[in-house]
Amino acid sequence: QVQLVESGGGLVQAGDSLRLSCAASGRTFSVYRMGWFRQAPGKEREFVAAVMWSGGSTYYDDSVKGRFTISRDIAKNMGYLQMNSLQPDDTAIFYCAAKDTYDRKAGQRGAEYDYWGQGTQVTVSS
Repeated sequence: QVQLVESGGGLVQAGDSLRLSCAASGRTFSVYRMGWFRQAPGKEREFVAAVMWSGGSTYYDDSVKGRFTISRDIAKNMGYLQMNSLQPDDTAIFYCAAKDTYDRKAGQRGAEYDYWGQGTQVTVSS
C-alpha cells in the first residue's frame, strides 16, 4: 500500500504561481509512476502530468505544457507540481496518484493508477 497526501493548494490570482506537493508513505520503494490529475466543478477528472519515479521521464497534457512542471524527490518520497501563469480555467481539485507496478504506460488515464490522495483545492481568480 502507498498513501498519498497533497498540500499546497490555495486561492491565487490569474498569473500567479503555486507549487503542489504530494507526500508518499508506505511501500514507496514500489512506486513506478506518479501523476497529477484535476477535476473542475461539473467536469470529469482530467490528466495533468506524470513522472516516472525512477527514470524521471515526464508527460504533460497539452493544456499545461510550458506552464506546469512535474518533479519528484525520491529521497524524500515527495512529488511536486509547479504551476506558473495560472488561469481561472485551472481552478479545480488537484489529485496526486501513484502506480506501483511496471506497465510501460505514460499514465495519462486515471485507471492506470493504484493509489490516490484526497485532493487539494486550487482556485484562480480573474
